[in-house]
Amino acid sequence: MQRAGKLIGKLNMSRDPGDAEARAIAAWRVAAGRKIAEHTRAASVVRNSLIVEVEDMVWQRQLTTLRHFLIRNLVDVLGDASITDIDFRPMSPRRKPPQPATRPSPSEIQDPVLDLIYRQSKSRNTA
Repeated sequence: MQRAGKLIGKLNMSRDPGDAEARAIAAWRVAAGRKIAEHTRAASVVRNSLIVEVEDMVWQRQLTTLRHFLIRNLVDVLGDASITDIDFRPMSPRRKPPQPATRPSPSEIQDPVLDLIYRQSKSRNTA
């Protein structure tokens, strides 16, 4: 198995200091690991601190306790100590567009008991 630092080195990314943000963001998925990367997203770099958006407050709390290990992994992947801190922030909620209201027909009710109750209430209302 290859070390992550060698793998990142083969990606033809520039070592330009102005491009350090792009390198740190790209290295986050490797440094954090698959499980953590599924629930996080590296957003930007501010003054040697990587800003990472997390799904919710629980992930934020848990990853804050792992901050030092993640920084060490990030330094190993990048090959330099350009990132000295990680700031975990909750992601902004994604809003769903309004959904049209639909009325279920009796044939759409899957539960037989609820279907029976629905049909009986319809027959009482029509009588």
